[in-house]
Amino acid sequence: MSQTATEYRLEGDNSIYAQADGKVVPVVTRAGAEDTNTAQSGDCIRVSGISIQHTPATKIWFGQVSNTPGYRSLPHHHGEAETGGYVLRGHGRIYFGENYAEFIDMKAGDWVFVPPFMPHVEANMSVTEELVWLTARTPENLVVNLEDVADETLADYRRA
Repeated sequence: MSQTATEYRLEGDNSIYAQADGKVVPVVTRAGAEDTNTAQSGDCIRVSGISIQHTPATKIWFGQVSNTPGYRSLPHHHGEAETGGYVLRGHGRIYFGENYAEFIDMKAGDWVFVPPFMPHVEANMSVTEELVWLTARTPENLVVNLEDVADETLADYRRA
């Protein structure tokens, strides 16, 4: 049996998402109007499309993350947040584990999940092309920067 729109509206309380007039509607963040005042980590730049800072969202952060050619994040973790990512373009690498000695490479079309509290470094492995990915995080864009490490300790990493 299919549900009608009226039946769906009766399932749960969306009132926390209501506008001033009491109406609940989808919220669109227009291109160029994203929130750039978000937690950062070194040369890893995060731009928020959906977040508690500029939409009614309370349980998700969704944005774009980019690294210019040959640059990387600081070592960091995302606290209690679960993180999912999708690589749009470029060649990325996530370093993790003891002394960030382990790593996983990613390229356009790959998906990645980073568990809560996992220290890692996000690196652009190309010195000529930008690395761009979409990231969703729950409950919010938590970024806990850790003590930096020398580039030389990260296998095969090189700056532009």
